[in-house]
Amino acid sequence: MTLEICHLYGNLMNTYGDNGNLLMLQYAAKSQNVKVNTTLVSLGDDFNADKYDIVFFGGGQDYEQSLVSKDIQTKKNELLKYIENDGVVIGICGGYQLLGHYYINASGQYLNGIGAIDFYSDSKSSTRLIGDITTYNQRFDITLYGYENHAGRTYLGKSVTPLGEIKEGYGNNGEDKTEGCMYKNTFCSYFHGPILVRNQALTKVIIDLALANMNRRQKYINA
Repeated sequence: MTLEICHLYGNLMNTYGDNGNLLMLQYAAKSQNVKVNTTLVSLGDDFNADKYDIVFFGGGQDYEQSLVSKDIQTKKNELLKYIENDGVVIGICGGYQLLGHYYINASGQYLNGIGAIDFYSDSKSSTRLIGDITTYNQRFDITLYGYENHAGRTYLGKSVTPLGEIKEGYGNNGEDKTEGCMYKNTFCSYFHGPILVRNQALTKVIIDLALANMNRRQKYINA
């Protein structure tokens, strides 16, 4: 069996060494003797919700993010289907922001997200949130370590669970002691570093969820 990974806009949204997360996913799967196939899905490409076990969506600069914001609307329905059906998603920084309702960048440009999760983001270009960060994830009882460098400020809806509670650092907005978010099997964060290389417990959680999805997908294919 083969674990299918979609690298969503990987040729555009790949800043701050976030590709290390993709390499970590590949390494962790292969360590369990699971074959891995990674497909780049970018501008103008179709996204098929039934094809993938993991979607990795990294961060990017404002210009690239503006291009992706327009194109991702053509993939919105399939991405929402994937997420609602417990597909595994990792969204980092810009990829995180575009899974919410919208992002207002440093120049005041309004970028539509896909509204998969109830949050919105804006930007304060005069003050970036930079430094080491430590959070605690109650759902899996793990402490997460990383580095943040972002002008974006994300505000979660009341029903949205953060990825972690801030112990050190700024997190989503420097105000409410939250960092990232979790919805079903979607995990979002501002952690660079990258997060999965520094936090192998989280990598194991994600791979275990993805392998369960892979087994279900293979049974459906073979039925």
